[in-house]
Amino acid sequence: QVQLVESGGGLVQPGGSLRLSCTASRNIFSLYAMAWYRQTPGKERELVATLAQFNSGPVTIYPDSVRGRFTISADNAKNTVYLQMDKLKPEDAAVYFCNTKPATLPWGRGTEVIVSP
Repeated sequence: QVQLVESGGGLVQPGGSLRLSCTASRNIFSLYAMAWYRQTPGKERELVATLAQFNSGPVTIYPDSVRGRFTISADNAKNTVYLQMDKLKPEDAAVYFCNTKPATLPWGRGTEVIVSP
């Protein structure tokens, strides 16, 4: 079964940047759309970025809350999907996970992002 391992989280000041990584145990990115999700205590997991790769090129989708600040990308050779997060806000603080879109794989442990002065 495919395993997902997220990394790159940490403490950052408002306005700062972080780059998250998610590595899969085997190549799945050519088969599925990939996505980043985030979750805060007591709330539903929220979709924050989607990447679908077509022969004509990649397609990315973002909700209004992160559009223009977050960028999803992938390195198929490394079985890794990234989330570049810029201009971070306190409300971006959460545990971030990657998965397919829709989510079909076992969830990894996620990586925690803390946004605080």
